[in-house]
Amino acid sequence: MSTDIPALRRGLRILGLLAQRPNPMPAGAIARELAIPRSSTYQLLGELQHAGYVAYLPDERRYGLGVATFELGSAYLRHDPLERLAAPLLRTLVDTAGCTGHLGILHGNESLYLIEQRPPRPQTLVTDVGVRLPAHLTATGRAMLRHLAPAHVRALFPTASAFPMRTARGPRDLRQLRRILRAETARGWSVEDGYITPGFATVADAVFDHGGRPIAALSLTLRHHCPDEDVECGDTWPELAAAVRIAAAALTTAIGGRPPARS
Repeated sequence: MSTDIPALRRGLRILGLLAQRPNPMPAGAIARELAIPRSSTYQLLGELQHAGYVAYLPDERRYGLGVATFELGSAYLRHDPLERLAAPLLRTLVDTAGCTGHLGILHGNESLYLIEQRPPRPQTLVTDVGVRLPAHLTATGRAMLRHLAPAHVRALFPTASAFPMRTARGPRDLRQLRRILRAETARGWSVEDGYITPGFATVADAVFDHGGRPIAALSLTLRHHCPDEDVECGDTWPELAAAVRIAAAALTTAIGGRPPARS
Protein backbone atom coordinates (compact mmCIF):
# COMPACT_ATOMS: atom_id res chain seq x y z
CA MET A 1 0.00 0.00 0.00
CA SER A 2 2.84 2.39 0.77
CA THR A 3 4.01 2.22 -2.88
CA ASP A 4 0.50 2.43 -4.38
CA ILE A 5 -0.48 5.64 -2.58
CA PRO A 6 2.42 7.76 -3.95
CA ALA A 7 1.71 6.36 -7.44
CA LEU A 8 -1.92 7.36 -7.12
CA ARG A 9 -0.95 10.84 -5.97
CA ARG A 10 1.45 11.20 -8.89
CA GLY A 11 -1.21 10.02 -11.33
CA LEU A 12 -3.66 12.57 -9.97
CA ARG A 13 -1.02 15.30 -10.28
CA ILE A 14 -0.53 14.37 -13.93
CA LEU A 15 -4.28 14.62 -14.57
CA GLY A 16 -4.39 17.93 -12.75
CA LEU A 17 -1.53 19.32 -14.84
CA LEU A 18 -3.11 18.20 -18.13
CA ALA A 19 -6.43 19.71 -17.06
CA GLN A 20 -4.77 23.08 -16.47
CA ARG A 21 -3.03 23.24 -19.84
CA PRO A 22 -4.82 24.32 -23.05
CA ASN A 23 -2.89 21.79 -25.15
CA PRO A 24 -1.50 18.25 -24.76
CA MET A 25 2.03 17.91 -23.37
CA PRO A 26 5.11 15.74 -24.06
CA ALA A 27 5.98 13.20 -21.39
CA GLY A 28 9.31 14.92 -20.75
CA ALA A 29 7.64 18.24 -19.99
CA ILE A 30 5.22 16.52 -17.60
CA ALA A 31 8.12 14.85 -15.81
CA ARG A 32 10.03 18.12 -15.45
CA GLU A 33 7.09 20.20 -14.22
CA LEU A 34 6.03 17.63 -11.63
CA ALA A 35 9.57 16.56 -10.69
CA ILE A 36 8.79 12.91 -11.40
CA PRO A 37 11.43 10.58 -12.89
CA ARG A 38 10.92 10.08 -16.62
CA SER A 39 10.64 6.31 -16.27
CA SER A 40 7.93 6.67 -13.64
CA THR A 41 6.15 9.29 -15.75
CA TYR A 42 5.96 6.93 -18.73
CA GLN A 43 4.66 4.12 -16.51
CA LEU A 44 1.98 6.35 -15.00
CA LEU A 45 0.97 7.71 -18.39
CA GLY A 46 0.71 4.16 -19.70
CA GLU A 47 -1.64 3.14 -16.90
CA LEU A 48 -3.73 6.29 -17.29
CA GLN A 49 -3.91 5.74 -21.04
CA HIS A 50 -4.98 2.13 -20.56
CA ALA A 51 -7.80 3.29 -18.26
CA GLY A 52 -8.92 5.97 -20.73
CA TYR A 53 -7.99 8.98 -18.60
CA VAL A 54 -5.14 10.01 -20.89
CA ALA A 55 -5.01 9.97 -24.69
CA TYR A 56 -1.69 9.65 -26.55
CA LEU A 57 -1.34 11.64 -29.79
CA PRO A 58 1.36 9.77 -31.76
CA ASP A 59 1.77 12.41 -34.49
CA GLU A 60 2.71 15.00 -31.86
CA ARG A 61 4.17 12.62 -29.27
CA ARG A 62 2.07 14.35 -26.65
CA TYR A 63 -0.47 13.37 -24.03
CA GLY A 64 -3.86 14.94 -23.39
CA LEU A 65 -6.93 14.15 -21.33
CA GLY A 66 -8.85 11.06 -22.41
CA VAL A 67 -12.55 10.31 -22.77
CA ALA A 68 -12.78 8.88 -19.24
CA THR A 69 -12.04 12.32 -17.79
CA PHE A 70 -15.02 13.71 -19.70
CA GLU A 71 -17.14 10.90 -18.30
CA LEU A 72 -16.06 11.80 -14.78
CA GLY A 73 -16.90 15.42 -15.39
CA SER A 74 -20.24 14.42 -16.86
CA ALA A 75 -21.02 12.29 -13.82
CA TYR A 76 -20.24 15.20 -11.53
CA LEU A 77 -22.39 17.56 -13.57
CA ARG A 78 -25.34 15.18 -13.45
CA HIS A 79 -25.65 15.88 -9.74
CA ASP A 80 -28.24 18.36 -8.53
CA PRO A 81 -26.27 21.63 -8.22
CA LEU A 82 -25.85 22.28 -11.94
CA GLU A 83 -29.36 21.17 -12.83
CA ARG A 84 -31.00 23.09 -9.99
CA LEU A 85 -29.21 26.27 -10.95
CA ALA A 86 -29.93 25.77 -14.66
CA ALA A 87 -33.63 24.87 -14.39
CA PRO A 88 -35.05 28.34 -13.55
CA LEU A 89 -32.83 30.05 -16.11
CA LEU A 90 -33.90 27.57 -18.78
CA ARG A 91 -37.57 27.90 -17.78
CA THR A 92 -37.43 31.67 -18.22
CA LEU A 93 -35.63 31.26 -21.55
CA VAL A 94 -38.26 28.82 -22.83
CA ASP A 95 -41.20 30.92 -21.64
CA THR A 96 -39.77 34.02 -23.33
CA ALA A 97 -38.77 32.38 -26.62
CA GLY A 98 -41.59 29.86 -26.93
CA CYS A 99 -39.14 27.14 -28.00
CA THR A 100 -38.00 23.89 -26.38
CA GLY A 101 -34.87 24.35 -24.25
CA HIS A 102 -32.16 21.93 -23.18
CA LEU A 103 -29.20 21.68 -20.86
CA GLY A 104 -26.63 19.26 -22.22
CA ILE A 105 -23.10 18.08 -21.51
CA LEU A 106 -20.42 16.17 -23.38
CA HIS A 107 -20.28 12.45 -22.67
CA GLY A 108 -17.28 11.30 -24.66
CA ASN A 109 -18.09 12.34 -28.24
CA GLU A 110 -21.82 12.50 -27.59
CA SER A 111 -24.21 15.13 -26.27
CA LEU A 112 -26.07 13.98 -23.16
CA TYR A 113 -29.22 15.90 -22.24
CA LEU A 114 -29.81 16.58 -18.55
CA ILE A 115 -32.82 18.92 -18.68
CA GLU A 116 -35.59 19.51 -21.19
CA GLN A 117 -38.01 22.41 -20.75
CA ARG A 118 -40.96 22.66 -23.14
CA PRO A 119 -43.26 25.55 -24.06
CA PRO A 120 -47.05 25.24 -23.60
CA ARG A 121 -47.41 23.80 -27.12
CA PRO A 122 -44.31 21.63 -27.51
CA GLN A 123 -43.17 19.84 -30.64
CA THR A 124 -42.17 16.19 -30.63
CA LEU A 125 -38.38 15.94 -30.55
CA VAL A 126 -35.89 13.08 -30.26
CA THR A 127 -34.05 15.01 -27.56
CA ASP A 128 -35.11 14.26 -24.00
CA VAL A 129 -33.53 13.81 -20.58
CA GLY A 130 -30.96 11.01 -20.74
CA VAL A 131 -30.84 10.90 -24.54
CA ARG A 132 -27.40 10.85 -26.18
CA LEU A 133 -26.78 12.16 -29.68
CA PRO A 134 -23.59 12.55 -31.75
CA ALA A 135 -21.91 15.73 -30.50
CA HIS A 136 -20.61 16.68 -33.95
CA LEU A 137 -24.22 16.97 -35.18
CA THR A 138 -25.83 18.84 -32.28
CA ALA A 139 -25.51 22.56 -31.65
CA THR A 140 -25.28 21.69 -27.95
CA GLY A 141 -22.28 19.45 -28.54
CA ARG A 142 -20.46 21.77 -30.90
CA ALA A 143 -21.00 24.73 -28.55
CA MET A 144 -18.66 22.87 -26.19
CA LEU A 145 -16.38 21.27 -28.80
CA ARG A 146 -15.45 24.65 -30.29
CA HIS A 147 -13.81 25.62 -26.99
CA LEU A 148 -11.63 22.50 -26.80
CA ALA A 149 -8.08 22.29 -28.12
CA PRO A 150 -7.87 20.86 -31.66
CA ALA A 151 -5.93 17.85 -30.36
CA HIS A 152 -8.70 17.07 -27.86
CA VAL A 153 -11.31 17.23 -30.61
CA ARG A 154 -9.20 14.87 -32.68
CA ALA A 155 -8.92 12.46 -29.76
CA LEU A 156 -12.72 12.43 -29.45
CA PHE A 157 -13.18 11.85 -33.21
CA PRO A 158 -10.22 9.68 -34.21
CA THR A 159 -11.74 7.75 -37.15
CA ALA A 160 -14.52 7.90 -39.74
CA SER A 161 -16.67 5.66 -37.54
CA ALA A 162 -16.88 8.51 -35.01
CA PHE A 163 -19.06 10.49 -37.46
CA PRO A 164 -22.45 8.76 -37.69
CA MET A 165 -25.10 10.67 -39.65
CA ARG A 166 -28.83 11.04 -38.95
CA THR A 167 -29.81 13.07 -42.04
CA ALA A 168 -28.04 14.20 -45.20
CA ARG A 169 -26.70 17.25 -43.34
CA GLY A 170 -23.80 17.68 -40.94
CA PRO A 171 -20.02 17.16 -40.83
CA ARG A 172 -18.88 13.78 -42.10
CA ASP A 173 -15.23 13.92 -41.09
CA LEU A 174 -12.78 15.83 -38.89
CA ARG A 175 -11.92 18.34 -41.62
CA GLN A 176 -15.57 19.34 -42.06
CA LEU A 177 -16.15 19.44 -38.31
CA ARG A 178 -13.18 21.76 -37.78
CA ARG A 179 -14.42 24.08 -40.53
CA ILE A 180 -17.83 24.34 -38.83
CA LEU A 181 -16.25 24.87 -35.41
CA ARG A 182 -14.12 27.72 -36.78
CA ALA A 183 -17.18 29.37 -38.32
CA GLU A 184 -19.16 29.02 -35.11
CA THR A 185 -16.29 30.43 -33.07
CA ALA A 186 -16.23 33.48 -35.33
CA ARG A 187 -20.03 33.82 -35.10
CA GLY A 188 -20.17 33.39 -31.33
CA TRP A 189 -22.77 30.59 -31.08
CA SER A 190 -23.52 27.18 -32.58
CA VAL A 191 -26.34 26.30 -34.99
CA GLU A 192 -27.79 22.97 -36.09
CA ASP A 193 -30.26 23.04 -38.99
CA GLY A 194 -31.78 19.67 -39.80
CA TYR A 195 -28.74 17.65 -38.71
CA ILE A 196 -30.76 15.66 -36.15
CA THR A 197 -34.37 15.90 -37.34
CA PRO A 198 -35.52 17.47 -40.62
CA GLY A 199 -37.67 20.53 -40.02
CA PHE A 200 -36.01 21.55 -36.75
CA ALA A 201 -33.09 23.85 -35.94
CA THR A 202 -31.20 24.59 -32.71
CA VAL A 203 -29.02 27.41 -31.39
CA ALA A 204 -26.69 26.84 -28.43
CA ASP A 205 -23.94 28.37 -26.35
CA ALA A 206 -21.54 26.97 -23.79
CA VAL A 207 -21.38 27.20 -19.98
CA PHE A 208 -17.91 27.38 -18.40
CA ASP A 209 -16.30 26.24 -15.16
CA HIS A 210 -13.91 28.20 -12.94
CA GLY A 211 -11.02 27.46 -15.29
CA GLY A 212 -12.82 28.73 -18.38
CA ARG A 213 -13.46 25.20 -19.69
CA PRO A 214 -16.77 24.25 -21.36
CA ILE A 215 -18.76 21.95 -19.06
CA ALA A 216 -22.30 22.27 -20.41
CA ALA A 217 -24.41 24.11 -22.97
CA LEU A 218 -27.87 25.68 -23.12
CA SER A 219 -29.92 25.49 -26.32
CA LEU A 220 -33.25 26.40 -27.91
CA THR A 221 -34.87 24.27 -30.61
CA LEU A 222 -37.40 25.69 -33.08
CA ARG A 223 -39.37 24.40 -36.03
CA HIS A 224 -37.70 25.46 -39.29
CA HIS A 225 -37.83 24.32 -42.91
CA CYS A 226 -35.30 25.54 -45.46
CA PRO A 227 -36.85 26.41 -48.86
CA ASP A 228 -34.58 23.82 -50.48
CA GLU A 229 -34.68 20.56 -48.51
CA ASP A 230 -31.18 19.62 -49.68
CA VAL A 231 -29.44 22.93 -48.94
CA GLU A 232 -29.13 24.86 -45.68
CA CYS A 233 -30.51 28.38 -45.99
CA GLY A 234 -27.85 29.86 -43.70
CA ASP A 235 -30.18 31.20 -41.00
CA THR A 236 -28.45 31.56 -37.64
CA TRP A 237 -31.23 33.14 -35.51
CA PRO A 238 -29.21 35.88 -33.79
CA GLU A 239 -32.19 37.02 -31.67
CA LEU A 240 -32.63 33.56 -30.15
CA ALA A 241 -28.87 33.18 -29.86
CA ALA A 242 -28.62 36.44 -27.90
CA ALA A 243 -31.13 35.13 -25.34
CA VAL A 244 -29.34 31.77 -25.12
CA ARG A 245 -25.96 33.44 -24.63
CA ILE A 246 -27.31 35.64 -21.83
CA ALA A 247 -28.75 32.57 -20.06
CA ALA A 248 -25.52 30.59 -20.55
CA ALA A 249 -23.48 33.47 -19.14
CA ALA A 250 -25.82 33.71 -16.14
CA LEU A 251 -25.42 29.97 -15.48
CA THR A 252 -21.62 30.30 -15.78
CA THR A 253 -21.71 33.00 -13.11
CA ALA A 254 -24.11 31.02 -10.91
CA ILE A 255 -21.77 28.00 -10.75
CA GLY A 256 -18.71 30.18 -10.08
CA GLY A 257 -17.33 29.83 -13.59
CA ARG A 258 -15.79 32.29 -15.99
CA PRO A 259 -15.66 32.52 -19.79
CA PRO A 260 -12.34 31.72 -21.46
CA ALA A 261 -10.01 34.65 -22.06
CA ARG A 262 -10.36 34.39 -25.84
CA SER A 263 -14.13 35.00 -25.58
